[in-house]
Amino acid sequence: MIQFELLEEDRQLFERALEFAERQVRTLTEIHPDYYPLYTQQGKWRHQGEAWTHWCDGFLPGMMWIFCKRAPAGSDKGKFWFDLAVRYTKPLEPRKFDRTVHDLGFIFLSSYYRWYRLTREPQLNDVIIQAGRTLAERYQEKGQYLSSFIAPNSLFIDIMMNVGIIFYAARETGDARLREIALRHSLTTRRYLVRGDGSTAHEGIFDLETGEFLRQSTHQGYRSDSCWSRGQSWALYGFTSVYEYTRDPRFLRTAEACADYYITQAPPDGVPPWDFNAPPSQRQLVDTSAAAIAAAGLLRLCRLLPDPVKGHFYWVTAIRILRTLCQKYLAIDDPSWEGILKGGVYHYPKGLGVNESVMWGEYFFVEALDQALRVI
Repeated sequence: MIQFELLEEDRQLFERALEFAERQVRTLTEIHPDYYPLYTQQGKWRHQGEAWTHWCDGFLPGMMWIFCKRAPAGSDKGKFWFDLAVRYTKPLEPRKFDRTVHDLGFIFLSSYYRWYRLTREPQLNDVIIQAGRTLAERYQEKGQYLSSFIAPNSLFIDIMMNVGIIFYAARETGDARLREIALRHSLTTRRYLVRGDGSTAHEGIFDLETGEFLRQSTHQGYRSDSCWSRGQSWALYGFTSVYEYTRDPRFLRTAEACADYYITQAPPDGVPPWDFNAPPSQRQLVDTSAAAIAAAGLLRLCRLLPDPVKGHFYWVTAIRILRTLCQKYLAIDDPSWEGILKGGVYHYPKGLGVNESVMWGEYFFVEALDQALRVI
């Protein structure tokens, strides 16, 4: 097993960032109780901006579960975060039957799964399993993919972050059909959305009559043939997760290819432009959420590689990304800002959450910090 080390100065930096994250989340629940935010406007969570789709509710309680697990056993701090996490997780349960989104992995793996890992209460596991079964209902047999919320003929790269809940449900129940759906979807995504250089397309369009793949497309990237950086991070992390479930070397190779493209195309500090192929006039707009997701994915991927040299390279890269986020994008010196990380982008073409805090960026930043501080 590869051994990793964290410099003391980085440990202090990351612990300070996590403490700030706890304060911001606690303040959020006090200012906007029982509210599940998506992105900020001018640093404020509560506003009337468009949502586009309803996919982020698990991330806020997910951070609370991380804070709870990190707290000393039996402490008042641990009880505070446990009670708050339960309060924000329970209202999500009805969405285990939600067939309108492709994001049930985001919603339930960040919330109910973390709760179940702490308590091992069987009824919590039942919720996760049902969410996995519901997501599997999006499967298009002729194209062998899970359709996006946009339309039955649409496949999103984002779904690689959600397909894990189907693998999980299959493993927990022994349902071979569920596992086959998850496997086929992952192979289809690998074939049609991951390009030869390791870059990714946001969307694939299929012919519903024949299942034939027609073209690559995008909703959030610069162009259909460009590489939207958050989608690249979804792929990096998602294929890593699928490899963990399957141990199929094809998925490990794909995760590495996506990681290598991200690393070679990102600037030296590891925080990418919102689209890797954006024109020069737009390349100054970064997406810190893509960086946070990439760091979290690299911290998982580095432990899975048989090559210790490459594993160490991914570890060092992830730490460099986190160091940059902590030093340049943390909102710690702006008392009016309600989020944790500045510089996130939700939907650039629609003008939603541009250069703001975004809830998935907060969550994966906190997850990555937690992973880095739990070095072997």
